Amino acid sequence: MLEVEIKTRVEDLGKVRERLLLLHASPSVRIHERDIYYNAPDRDFGITDEALRLRFTEEGCLLTYKGPKMREFKLKAREELNTIVESGNVMGSILERLGFVAVAEVEKWREYYEYRGALVSLDEVKGLGTYVEIEAPSGATGQNPQEFVMEVAKEIGVEGEPILASYLELLLSRP
Repeated sequence: MLEVEIKTRVEDLGKVRERLLLLHASPSVRIHERDIYYNAPDRDFGITDEALRLRFTEEGCLLTYKGPKMREFKLKAREELNTIVESGNVMGSILERLGFVAVAEVEKWREYYEYRGALVSLDEVKGLGTYVEIEAPSGATGQNPQEFVMEVAKEIGVEGEPILASYLELLLSRP
């Protein structure tokens, strides 16, 4: 599946939240996510621009592979493959037995909203601050996914330069 998204740092998530509710976006609960990122035994994902992540939430665990960012897009776009994992701790042990190494942890509190088919996330990321991510729906919207997420960003009052780096990259680049 192709993931196309925009990420922008915002000072006040409350303003974006108010705008989303004013536009009748469908909210969900605030959840805590703890992401453990792994590096492969045969290549450095930092060099190949890939990611392998175990995401732990109150609801369960998800294993995600993200391919290299596609340079033909102005926004962040990459292949993303997800599967539900029955036991995140067992999956982590399996990965380690196969030679994968846990390299970093990203912890965030996230509110999901659905607006015009887009998934809008209001994020508080430990050690980084507050961000909004807008992800285009995976199915066809009848419009270019880059244009679509930029249009949604404008409608919900999210301005600023899109950030192409992942939260992992932002955390690892801190001094």
